[in-house]
Amino acid sequence: MSAQPVDDAKEAKFTIDKMDCPTEEQLIRRRLQRVEGVTGLGFDLMQRELTVKHRLDDERPIVAALQEIGMAPALVVGPSAVSKAPAGPESASLWAKALLGISGAAAFTAEAVAWTTGRESSPAVIALAVLSLLTGGRETLKKGIVAVRTLTLNINFLMTVAIVGAVLIGQWPEAAMVTFLFALAELIEAYSLDRARNAIRGLMEMTPERATVKRGGRWVEVQAASVAVGEVARVSPGERVPLDGKVVSGRSTVNQAPITGESIPVQKDPGDPVFAGTVNELGAIEFEVTANRGNTTLDRIVRSVQEAQAERAPAQRFVDRFSRYYTPVVVVLAIVVAALPPLAFDAPFRPWLYRALVLLVIACPCALVISTPVTVVSGLAAAARHGILVKGGAYLEAGHKLRVVALDKTGTLTHGRPEVTDVVPLDGMPAEEVLAIAASVDAPSEHPVARAIVKKWTHGSASPNELRPARDFVSITGRGARAEVDGRSYYIGNHRLAEERGACNAEVESALERLEDEGKTAVVLMTEERALGVIAVADTPRETSVEAVRRLHELGVKTVMITGDNARTGAAIAKAVGIDDVRGNLLPEDKVKAIDELVSRHGATGMVGDGINDAPALAKASIGFAMGAAGTDTAIETADVALMEDDLRRLPEFIELSRRTATILGMNIAIALGIKAVFFALALLGEATLWMAVFADMGASLLVVFNGLRLLRAGRGGGRAGRSA
Repeated sequence: MSAQPVDDAKEAKFTIDKMDCPTEEQLIRRRLQRVEGVTGLGFDLMQRELTVKHRLDDERPIVAALQEIGMAPALVVGPSAVSKAPAGPESASLWAKALLGISGAAAFTAEAVAWTTGRESSPAVIALAVLSLLTGGRETLKKGIVAVRTLTLNINFLMTVAIVGAVLIGQWPEAAMVTFLFALAELIEAYSLDRARNAIRGLMEMTPERATVKRGGRWVEVQAASVAVGEVARVSPGERVPLDGKVVSGRSTVNQAPITGESIPVQKDPGDPVFAGTVNELGAIEFEVTANRGNTTLDRIVRSVQEAQAERAPAQRFVDRFSRYYTPVVVVLAIVVAALPPLAFDAPFRPWLYRALVLLVIACPCALVISTPVTVVSGLAAAARHGILVKGGAYLEAGHKLRVVALDKTGTLTHGRPEVTDVVPLDGMPAEEVLAIAASVDAPSEHPVARAIVKKWTHGSASPNELRPARDFVSITGRGARAEVDGRSYYIGNHRLAEERGACNAEVESALERLEDEGKTAVVLMTEERALGVIAVADTPRETSVEAVRRLHELGVKTVMITGDNARTGAAIAKAVGIDDVRGNLLPEDKVKAIDELVSRHGATGMVGDGINDAPALAKASIGFAMGAAGTDTAIETADVALMEDDLRRLPEFIELSRRTATILGMNIAIALGIKAVFFALALLGEATLWMAVFADMGASLLVVFNGLRLLRAGRGGGRAGRSA
């Protein structure tokens, strides 16, 4: 391939029905490397998608090269990641299945006739074997011829040599049985891989093709792809939301599981966001479209997951490097086994040639190579189902190494908005009266503490509480506010204002000290003469954060809070949630230094933040997690892992899923290599037959595929990822 810089290269994407496994990838790579002008190749085997970077005038030379090696490429136009077009025929036609059935019947009959007559080359056996070869081996032989022509050491090359070799030494029943078993195993493997593909395609098919929109003063049903941003759409109870939007009319509950993984429907009122692919449950709602087809949150999720599939995880890169040398070495070994004993020790040629043919069949690294992508894709799909968007197999695989997680406080561990936590009445005034006057004084203020007090009063009962009219409102900079309520002047403000007004006494000081020690912001309501009450406001921890931290500790993961708030406030929240360590008063650059220190001391370190404000620390961490990323373009694009819901429990779920993925990856590599080793020994001892070698190779492939697919069951039904698989 050309070594020129690829900055100005064009990009073409193709779907290729026959590109199922690394065998085809190797063949395509070898052929396209010889096409002048091709500068880069990208393979997504799970979606059968090939990306070619080139400097050609058009794609015709690429198409011709692919057709030359038996591929049937289809050029993808537009964003393939959100296309609902099928990925090509995923099962054999009825005619192909019938031919395979004939091949199997002929192969088994040939074996039976040879066994009962003791003649493996009788006319009847040869006729049955030829019938089996013609009906079941045409595709294998066609691919084998291409592999021979292109000097590609793949499974089709090895199987073709083995079949032809068996025929040449008179092992007709063996040749027939190997042909049938290989074709059958390929069919089963194709069905198995389709399950992993369908896991992603299921996400793509969640959005309806049609939407009901308001045009010309009436409601009309149109193609969802034709709806523009700003139009108003309607969703009836039981229907899926076709596009992202903001509710403008109506109230309902919406099942957001496809986006956030939440198992409980979420209440939607005017002003609330809705996402494409979610299910409207109770009432009809109207919403203004905020993202058109191809740009919705679900589209971005699907696109991110599909891009992540193409990123090779560390285990996959290791397997690719290993298989690159493994197959040629075994082929050389087979040649030595066939030639050395007869030439050096005058041993009979046919038995050793047969053993060499068995070794050739075992030499294919299919099971080893396919073990990692199937496992990784299954893990990515399982995570996406539960509102965890992982940006690549490397992060899914690395998650099991996390030993410490740094957590931002505001919006991650807490709700991110202050709430009234305490009302301490003084001077005999009822707590309700203290809150009513304080809210009335603060009503014109935009200060977050004032907003929290007003909200507490106005939403404090089944029916909204009324604010009392306030006159002559004055904001006292850095201290608080003053207003006249019911003809009387009141002040509300911080400790400093209380001291300046002479309202501090032992009771007030005691209440302020206690509340501030708890990490809360306290204000005093007072008249011209005395204090009437103390009100405390705090950004309260989420209940889900407490459970999340507990589960992280159960997993052996240390937790550290890094926050820009003062250490006392941070310590109070940390104590309530159960955090191990607190670092307060940190600027963004200080958070980066804190991550550096944690990495040097503990190794793999995660960082959880909002994906924007904490961007430097997220980038510095081994894995950066963005909280509440649903609908947030920046978080989805920049984070290594996006937790779509504001629920920290997704973090231990991710770690559990990552550990399960790592376990299955290790198991699959061990299964593939272990089976190969056993049959290598049997082949050298002359105890393995050709059809046994096919079982060893394709059987191992099926084992690792099914083992990897177990991850798709992780957390099904709303449970926690990794617990039920």
